[in-house]
Amino acid sequence: MQSLSKRRLSAAGLDDLMREATGVGCRLEAELTDGWFNTAYRVRFEDGRAAVVKLAPPADAPVLRYERGIMATEAMVYRRLAPLAGKGVPTPELLYAGDDFLAVSVLDGTPWDKVAGRLPPATGAVLRRELGAITARLHTLSPGDGRFGYPAPEAALSAPDWRTAFTAMVDALLDDAERWRSELGVAPAAVRALVAEGAAALDEVTEPRLIHFDLWPGNVFVSVPEPDGAAAADGPGGRVTGIIDHERAFWGDPAAELVSLEFGGDTGPDSDLVAGYLQAGGRLDFTPGLRHRLALYSLYLGLILVVECGPRGYDADRRAECRGFLDERVAAVRALG
Repeated sequence: MQSLSKRRLSAAGLDDLMREATGVGCRLEAELTDGWFNTAYRVRFEDGRAAVVKLAPPADAPVLRYERGIMATEAMVYRRLAPLAGKGVPTPELLYAGDDFLAVSVLDGTPWDKVAGRLPPATGAVLRRELGAITARLHTLSPGDGRFGYPAPEAALSAPDWRTAFTAMVDALLDDAERWRSELGVAPAAVRALVAEGAAALDEVTEPRLIHFDLWPGNVFVSVPEPDGAAAADGPGGRVTGIIDHERAFWGDPAAELVSLEFGGDTGPDSDLVAGYLQAGGRLDFTPGLRHRLALYSLYLGLILVVECGPRGYDADRRAECRGFLDERVAAVRALG
């Protein structure tokens, strides 16, 4: 994906960066082009380890307010997840981290979106249940200070209660929309009113949990049976081998995770994903309050998708796609009234 936020280095420049920051040089093997924000390279360190190096945007690149400091957020999440690696939350190992880069180990398997079209329904069901269980374990993590919102202090988007934090997150996006003259198709005041109308539902959330908020299939690696039908080494159903790209994480409502998980399939109360989530100890009660919050979180994602088109320089087709997504989410929240 082409984006103005991406920072690119030559093979020599990447080797210089890693050698200076870590004392270990590397050989560039390939650029990984699926990302939408950071630049990612597959490398081989001179000690033989394979790794993925992610580069933050250039220091002078315009970013949205919530994106300030998210490279440090991703490194923090990797560190917090490390003790859970052997407890059912597969993710790469953080090898090195700096102010503007991080390096992680290479996962086995393939991004789910690359194989989704050839998976039989039974395999998809097994994987969705496992992903639900992984998500529940992810949601056992909480902040040390009890605050909600984005962890990076540069963003200044946190608060002691969820309603205040979420309202600030929406306000920041609306400010970014004004800066980039984003065509939202809805007045900022109307968006703020919709969030205010959900105050009681937002106040139901009293314990902050780690929310990935980007668990679409491209950020979930899987190992699945071969196309010829032969059973994979890990069993006929396949398995989830890891989740990646934690930079958009925040401390918030576990229900918010369903927004990105929905891109991979059903997330309703009778879905395989929710069954796996509940079986692993997670709690999701599909009350009117939770459904109201879900609609607001989907609206929030719609705002992100539209507003980020400005600083990233996306083309007209992408802008229209994102605007259509937002229009549907605004209509869904309004229908609650």
